[in-house]
Amino acid sequence: MDDPNLQSGASVIREYLKTAPTAPGVYRMLNSYGDVLYVGKAKHIKKRITSYTHVNRLPNRLQRMVAGTVSMVFVTTRTEGEALLLEASLIKRFKPQFNILLKDDKSFPYILLREDHEWAQITKHRGKRKHKGQYYGPFANISAVNRTLNTLQKVFHLRSCNDNTLESRSRVCMLYQIKRCSGPCVGKVSKDEYASMVAESRAFLEGRSTDIQKKFAASMQSASDEMDYEKAAIYRDRLNALTNIQSHQSMVNVRVEEADVIAADCVAGQVAIQVFFFRAGQNWGHRAYFPKHDKTEVISEVLSAFIGQFYDNKPAPKLILLSHTLEDQALLSQALSDRMEHKVEINAPVRGKKADVVQEARRNAREAMERRLAESASQTKLLAGVAEAFDMSEPPKRIEIYDNSHIQGTNAVGGMVVAGPDGFMKNSYRKFNIKSEELSPGDDFGMMREVMHRRFTRLLKEDADRERGHWPDVLLIDGGKGQLSSVTDTLTELGVTGVTIVAISKGPDRHAGREQFHMPGKQTFSMPLTDPVLYYLQRLRDEAHRFAIGTHRAKRSADIKKSPLDSVPGIGPKRKKALLHHFGSAKAVVEADVRDLENAEGISKAIARQIHDHFHE
Repeated sequence: MDDPNLQSGASVIREYLKTAPTAPGVYRMLNSYGDVLYVGKAKHIKKRITSYTHVNRLPNRLQRMVAGTVSMVFVTTRTEGEALLLEASLIKRFKPQFNILLKDDKSFPYILLREDHEWAQITKHRGKRKHKGQYYGPFANISAVNRTLNTLQKVFHLRSCNDNTLESRSRVCMLYQIKRCSGPCVGKVSKDEYASMVAESRAFLEGRSTDIQKKFAASMQSASDEMDYEKAAIYRDRLNALTNIQSHQSMVNVRVEEADVIAADCVAGQVAIQVFFFRAGQNWGHRAYFPKHDKTEVISEVLSAFIGQFYDNKPAPKLILLSHTLEDQALLSQALSDRMEHKVEINAPVRGKKADVVQEARRNAREAMERRLAESASQTKLLAGVAEAFDMSEPPKRIEIYDNSHIQGTNAVGGMVVAGPDGFMKNSYRKFNIKSEELSPGDDFGMMREVMHRRFTRLLKEDADRERGHWPDVLLIDGGKGQLSSVTDTLTELGVTGVTIVAISKGPDRHAGREQFHMPGKQTFSMPLTDPVLYYLQRLRDEAHRFAIGTHRAKRSADIKKSPLDSVPGIGPKRKKALLHHFGSAKAVVEADVRDLENAEGISKAIARQIHDHFHE
């Protein structure tokens, strides 16, 4: 225990032992910046953290954690199961350096069968459940939702348009003409017929597709017997569509009513996890995950941490099938059961058809990791090429790419995207609303100076020692010598050094492939058209351009929707609505005199004067 930091960290933990709870709960270890280094759970917090004071028995990873610890935080819970769920939630929130982390945890898409309108709507849904109706899912990805929705439209002809479109139509749309909708908007279907279609859709999404197939087959045969071949062909097409979606949902010839299959495999010390979703006896897709973990951690530990974080913000099914038995399997099962208010069974089958499904998922996990490692090797080679092209001593770990977007200076924004060894780091993307009122419209150089000043002023404040991994190795600027000069001058003013700065411009005639690169103190240069590094840098530049334009458009759309009345003090939604009803438009309100304003419902003399004075200073 020669390391003074390790001794100091152990002393901090011993000091906290004096007041540590003896109840179940969660503990956090924090560094000198206030960053959370580690989140852990315990049945008995005091006994658990005592182990960290015996530093010679700890692996290197935990010794580094103890060495960085300057304070601790404790939260007690009623049960160990509650502690487990709280631990998973805090890990996702703080992303501690020494925990196993689920890096990609986007929300999953669902299919929504809306029932708050007389003509039920079938649509995809992601996010909060604001509408009354049945939510079916989760689906692994949007393509699985689209495929199922496409089938539902072919088979059941429910509307997918929104309420405004439905109520404003005077004639049928293209979906009706290609037999994807029954045309409720113009009375092409009765309410009883439509209700029957809704019931059939619900039956299909709940796994009762066999009954529907029998019904369609009987209807097709009946139409054929009556020599109504056009009607028989319609039922034949609907049967084919059902068969097609079922073929997509088949997997090793096993039927699982409601389960998530979670399988892990390890390649080159890195664990990949594959999740298959089964609902209503149907396979609703799969997704691969690559959690961040130390190479000393075994698969079962990674899988256990993954499950806790995975179900932190999504419902758990009645059955979870695993590729490995977990030490805290019973605790996980009880914690998820308590949260879901129904029994959640967790099993690791070793034989039978369920074991076959798990093995199929595990094979997919291994193949996903092998593909990822191949891509990573390619990425490593590209970053080495970037280092060579820009005369860097080692490949960059973090590249920040910047671009601005505006229309004649309005709604101006700066966009920053970030790339590294694992590709684009979308959680690190940032937008900068240009705030300076001194800039002339369209001053790209001034905008870039503002973006750089704000970005690096914050970095100097939050991470002056460059120990937290937030500092870029390369700044790639979309622009020419002018933008380069703006950036270098700003960083010089702030005293920032050790960052490679490169501007990339389109070159002669703005042709892709003829890009020119500008660096401080160097001659402008180009790369061969066939150089993979050139193509990589183009992709980085294009991603920054896409992000900046998207941010600008979103800001412009928000501004278009704003009303002049939004800026009037004391005018809330009710008064704004009354004014618009009375005058017909915001422009008419702006131009109205005090006497006219007083005539609007709910507008007193004082409020009328306030509104008038706001617009006529």
